[in-house]
Amino acid sequence: MRKRGLKNLLSSMHKNLNKVILKHPKDAFISQEHLRNEWGKFNYINEPDYIKAQNEFEQFLAIIREHVAEIEFLPASETVGLDSLYAHDPVKFTKNGAIILKSGKKLRQPEAEAYKQFLLEQKIPIVGELTGEAMADGGDLVWLDDQTLLIGRGYRTNDEAIRQIKEMTKDMVEECIVVQLPHDQGEEECLHLMSFISIVDENLAVVYSRLMPVFLRQLLIKRGFQLIEVPDEEYHRLGCNVLALAPRVCVMVSGNPSTKEQLLAAGATVYEYEGNEISYLGTGGPTCLTCPVARG
Repeated sequence: MRKRGLKNLLSSMHKNLNKVILKHPKDAFISQEHLRNEWGKFNYINEPDYIKAQNEFEQFLAIIREHVAEIEFLPASETVGLDSLYAHDPVKFTKNGAIILKSGKKLRQPEAEAYKQFLLEQKIPIVGELTGEAMADGGDLVWLDDQTLLIGRGYRTNDEAIRQIKEMTKDMVEECIVVQLPHDQGEEECLHLMSFISIVDENLAVVYSRLMPVFLRQLLIKRGFQLIEVPDEEYHRLGCNVLALAPRVCVMVSGNPSTKEQLLAAGATVYEYEGNEISYLGTGGPTCLTCPVARG
């Protein structure tokens, strides 16, 4: 399955973003009535406003369009729920193509098949998919660099998934590093590896150190990373969820002034969008809203 002209498939979190997959809230949220019936089941903080959500997304999309040449949109589907807005989690891209995952949140598991069909239709390469008892979310897989893949082991990603992902990526990476995630707020709350680390350049990462294992923090420092430390109150407003559009060019949810100031001081360009309805209420920032396909 090869798509003509599809180059520089992903093995980075920070290089120039060339192709991305998104889902519009009109196709994930469907209607205000649908939101009213579903938001509690999906563990949202509150009921999102359907119109405001679309306006926020258009603001976010305008930033993406400035920097990304190719944008694909997942279609509406009756088989998936509200969380399908967060296009990052059902798959993870490698330099050879996509790995189809299976979410540790059972309500999200149907997204994998819908995503697979979309990729097949788009002729985007698929290198494998999780089988059996394996469960993983894309938010638990972080490219530290071209040859190093971090995998978070928590409530959304289990040991069997880690074993299968290691097997699928063995010819692409030199090292898979398993990061044990804390219990934090419990099984019902979503804590991904990407909840407390966002890589915005080859040597710059936004982190919430209070949740970070000591070995990982030491590893980043050893590898020469400058760490942007997110304060407690901004962590809870998705301040640690920062999407790199290019090295030191990034987008984040507005209302996180300390994190923004630190990024600016580190020479980064920072774009912001209002994300109360599409990000905070579902607790998914810009990295969750986007599935990067190709960087280079």
